[in-house]
Amino acid sequence: MKVTFLGTGTSTGVPEIGCGCEVCTSTDPKDSRLRSSVLIENDDNRLLIDCGPDFRAQMLRRPFKKIDAVLLTHKHYDHIGGLDDLRPFCRRGDIPVYADAHTLDCVKGMFPYCFTEVKYPGVPNLLINTIEKGKTFKAGGFDIEPIELFHGRLPILGYRIGPVAYITDMSFMELKEMDKLKGVDTLIINALRFSKPHGSHQTVLEAYNAINYIKPRKAYLTHLMHHIGLHAKIEKVLPANVHLAYDGLTLDIIP
Repeated sequence: MKVTFLGTGTSTGVPEIGCGCEVCTSTDPKDSRLRSSVLIENDDNRLLIDCGPDFRAQMLRRPFKKIDAVLLTHKHYDHIGGLDDLRPFCRRGDIPVYADAHTLDCVKGMFPYCFTEVKYPGVPNLLINTIEKGKTFKAGGFDIEPIELFHGRLPILGYRIGPVAYITDMSFMELKEMDKLKGVDTLIINALRFSKPHGSHQTVLEAYNAINYIKPRKAYLTHLMHHIGLHAKIEKVLPANVHLAYDGLTLDIIP
């Protein structure tokens, strides 16, 4: 299984517009972060998790291949704003999109022209599928287990896909959901900044609690803002099995 980080930034991306901090002005490409998304590949299957407003720019950097399915974690613009840019991938067939009912309602509200009976030529053909809480499902050739998280007060979804788990925008996860991640090889988990608390996102220090409970072989921190600090500096102070993800990073994971 191959996991590619298409983006690892928070909703504003890094650099943040109008900011002159050392991270936003860094010349290290690992400090430049598009909005968070990953591509998961296994044999001939390709699965996209989240499709934010940077999706077009992210895919111009990669070979053009089919996308078999899209998973959405929640309704916020930085996670669904790029769905219209799936148009070129729909030339290879309709694309199934999986999310909870509330997120799908927001998708239909943001892109109503994709779901009319008579569609304008060229719009993306998206086949929406509602994820049921607590029920595993198949998408794009993968077996997927949804994990319920909380983004502040908003219930959202993370996903376990075999040896990999993807968690983003989380502020809290119940132990019964965390237990579903036990035994995972690679945990991808959000950490907005190092220690200053936030109302709807966890920090690096809070992410350590989940990592220490789940005990993955490796953990990668994503959905990072510029306040995280310089990649080169922070990477040196993290535990040996924890790393900052960066745009373009590819992991080869053996189940």
